[in-house]
Amino acid sequence: MISIKTPEEIELLRTSGKHLAEVLDEVEQAVKPGVTTNELDEIAEAAIRRLGDTPAFLDYRPQSAPMPFPASLCVAVNDTVVHGIPNVHNYTLKEGDIIGIDTGVIHEGMITDSGRTVPVGKIDEAAKKLLNITRESLMVGIKQAKPGNRVGDIGYAIEQFVRPHGYGIVDVLCGHGVGYRVHEEPNVPNFGRKGSGPELKPGMVIAIEPMINEGSKDVIFEPDGYTVRTKDGKRSAHFEHTVVIGEDGPEIVTKR
Repeated sequence: MISIKTPEEIELLRTSGKHLAEVLDEVEQAVKPGVTTNELDEIAEAAIRRLGDTPAFLDYRPQSAPMPFPASLCVAVNDTVVHGIPNVHNYTLKEGDIIGIDTGVIHEGMITDSGRTVPVGKIDEAAKKLLNITRESLMVGIKQAKPGNRVGDIGYAIEQFVRPHGYGIVDVLCGHGVGYRVHEEPNVPNFGRKGSGPELKPGMVIAIEPMINEGSKDVIFEPDGYTVRTKDGKRSAHFEHTVVIGEDGPEIVTKR
């Protein structure tokens, strides 16, 4: 069932989101050649706890997962789409890589979820374009997150923006409701038909997160139960915000 958050809960989500943006800023500032993904995870967890919050991803176990997630931060380097495990597959970042950093915060029981893909040192022009288009597609989708619209309007807007660039839109993963739990109803795909899906109502809270591949939309799920990679080995980018559906339109609670 889709939940409607109270004004008091939304105020807690605003604080949760503000803290989450600060955590991601700190992690992003640490991204550079020679740094390991495990070090980034340690920075994320320390920042979350320093703000008085709890990591939402640490020990979280989705229904389909073989084990609880063993870290506070999801990482996605180059051809990883989402959900890479930073302290199990510990990777040392190299000049020219791109890395997705994605985490969640529990603040007084209310959860926000956000992610961004960032460069490691200098990156090539194709990578810059991939990051820019994916970031812009998120904002295009967020503009449709207003009362009276439907979930399909968000996905339709993202799809229409991305398709002309020839990228693959990952269609087996999607955004989701958030707030009381990491994943709630409704699912929020990054493609769709105008006017389809659940109606967006004030007080709904959703995480919108386009996952865009340089090549094919096809992905591979690794045996660890979490890591998702592009099937063709090309790079992928991911940007995500937690958004409150307000009376006057969307409110991004995880923005800087």
